Amino acid sequence: MAEHPSFTLAALLPVGGTIGFLRTRSTPSLIAGVGLGISYAYSGYLIKENKDYGTELALGNSILLLGSAIPRIIKTKARAAMPLALGVTGLLASFYYQKKVREFRFGV
Repeated sequence: MAEHPSFTLAALLPVGGTIGFLRTRSTPSLIAGVGLGISYAYSGYLIKENKDYGTELALGNSILLLGSAIPRIIKTKARAAMPLALGVTGLLASFYYQKKVREFRFGV
């Protein structure tokens, strides 16, 4: 069950990066969207196959997503919907996967 958010984000982030590229010709949006999408897909695979470090990779991806959204939220003063949506998604995914890492590592 823990792999579902990773696979969902793996599908959504490349679409969002492509839309960002088409709207603003932002190559970093395309690279980040596709790159994080691939990384989330790999972490989802690791989690599904019960292999090591899947949840840790997903947590790292989530923190990276949140960290990349914060400067854009501050820059736009929360007027733009996309950076805010990325920030909220990154925050929720970070919370979820830190909980999963703690459960798997410490049984808490």
